[in-house]
Amino acid sequence: MRRNAHTLRLNNRESQAIEAYCKKYKVENKSKFMREAIISEVLKRFDRDYPTLFEVEKPNLFSS
Repeated sequence: MRRNAHTLRLNNRESQAIEAYCKKYKVENKSKFMREAIISEVLKRFDRDYPTLFEVEKPNLFSS
C-alpha cells in the first residue's frame, strides 16, 4: 500500500516532453511510469555507488 505522497513540479517543456512520450509509447498510467522511472534511477545509482571502502552494508529500499 502506498501511503507517502510526493509532489513533482515540471516546467512547460518538461511537461510537454512527458506528454509526448506517453502519447507516443501509449503510457496509460503516468503515476506508475514516473514511479518506475524514478525508482529505476535510484537503484542504478545505489548499484554504481556500491561498494565503497567505508560503507558497511548496501542500501536496501525494501527493509526498514
